[in-house]
Amino acid sequence: MPGPSQDLRRQIQELAFHQAGYFTAAQAREIGYTYQAQKHHADHGNWVRVERGLFRLPGWPSHPEDAYARWMLWSGGQAVVSHDSALATHGLSDINPARVHLTVPSGFRATHDAVITHTGSLRDSDVESRGSWRLTTVERTLTDIAGSDLSQELIDSAVADALDRGMTTRRRLLRRAVDSDDRTALRLERALATRTET
Repeated sequence: MPGPSQDLRRQIQELAFHQAGYFTAAQAREIGYTYQAQKHHADHGNWVRVERGLFRLPGWPSHPEDAYARWMLWSGGQAVVSHDSALATHGLSDINPARVHLTVPSGFRATHDAVITHTGSLRDSDVESRGSWRLTTVERTLTDIAGSDLSQELIDSAVADALDRGMTTRRRLLRRAVDSDDRTALRLERALATRTET
């Protein structure tokens, strides 16, 4: 029969398993780890302290997209990977943003040097799940970047790639353009026109 410490360890491992190896101090506290116990586990290498209030299990196999799980925990589950980061994740650009782009709801106040937040509301149909984190869909991502400061050339290329790979259709993007502000609509329509000309 497992003892209390084994039961706590099993629970924290199960939680971390669903969050790319990450967990917060608050989550550990809910399971039953006191702050003193958390310090003990971090000091003895049982847990890796990523930053204040955030841990990861040691030896967790690393994947480039695991960092997004970290930012979901940082945001309290409110953020969605978007804009330049979503574009790169969908493989629609060679862009490699230096900071993580996240869409957050209005009223979100947290800041971090490694993150650029974009305030906005997302419909369920704008978001896809990647297990421990969420990402804007191809159509929403293309709409977001059309409304950003990215060059028209990058937008043209991303739209062309998405169409060529069957990730979206002209009709869906035109529908997005109709529902967007003037600048975003114009840039999406230009990208679609460029794709038609080639």
